Amino acid sequence: MTKQQISLPAKLINGGIAGIVGVTCVFPIDLVKTRLQNQRQGQQIYKNMMDCLVKTVRSEGYFGMYRGAAVNLTLVTPEKAIKLAANDFFRQHLSKNEKGLTVFKEMLAGCGAGMCQVVITTPMEMLKIQLQDAGRLAAQQIKPASITATSALSATQIARELLRTQGIPGLYKGLWATLMRDVPFSMVYFPLFAHLNQLGQPSRDESAPFYWAFFSGCLAGSTAAVAVNPCDVVKTRLQSLNKGASEESYNGVVDCVSKIMRKEGPSAFLKGAGCRALVIAPLFGIAQVMYFIGIGEFILDLSPFN
Repeated sequence: MTKQQISLPAKLINGGIAGIVGVTCVFPIDLVKTRLQNQRQGQQIYKNMMDCLVKTVRSEGYFGMYRGAAVNLTLVTPEKAIKLAANDFFRQHLSKNEKGLTVFKEMLAGCGAGMCQVVITTPMEMLKIQLQDAGRLAAQQIKPASITATSALSATQIARELLRTQGIPGLYKGLWATLMRDVPFSMVYFPLFAHLNQLGQPSRDESAPFYWAFFSGCLAGSTAAVAVNPCDVVKTRLQSLNKGASEESYNGVVDCVSKIMRKEGPSAFLKGAGCRALVIAPLFGIAQVMYFIGIGEFILDLSPFN
């Protein structure tokens, strides 16, 4: 297959479709990840990923595993659009005379993309976590202390309540922790994928085979996900507005890190790492499938605005 340049609009369409398909497939595992990360030592309701899935289905039904999915499905397209557009922008401005980028410049481009995407990622994660964690709090038989813990509420109602009580900063709680997660993730993922994918290219002018692109996306995604999992644990704890019995609150990233280290030990920062790898790997593998098939290009060809 001849190597072709993919236009930015096609990349945005491919990224959006890949995000929607990927979220639909792996969201139950993402819900498990959130609940495992929010568990405190000595208060474990779930033993592992399978135990959490089984108990969730028993207590909340099949669709209980998709609580909060609507937020992701709504915002994943603009999130991917910003991330891909920003990465392309920075790569273009960092390259010189059409020569390949150095690893350092690839990491800088990924850093820029990660910093841009948090505009969408932070409020999306903020709303999603409240809905995902409501079942865990209900399982502890804790009466919700505020409106956001009520399982009947939607993401729209939670957003309105946050805006009414805290303003826009309420939706961006945990921003620094999100930056700490997404910036290093992009710095690891984009260069790693580029080099892994390059290993599978038959020649300089040909693209890697379909299966190799899929494998590269999965491996780079899962590696980056596990590498930044400690930051994801901190972000989840900071963005959880409602706490169970004897669950402490945190006053920022440093306070959260110190309390987790003191009370739960270093292993707490790896909670949900396996789930996160299982979520991220298919997401980026599916993205490479979309690029390989060329769905974005096909849609643009049918568009009257092409």
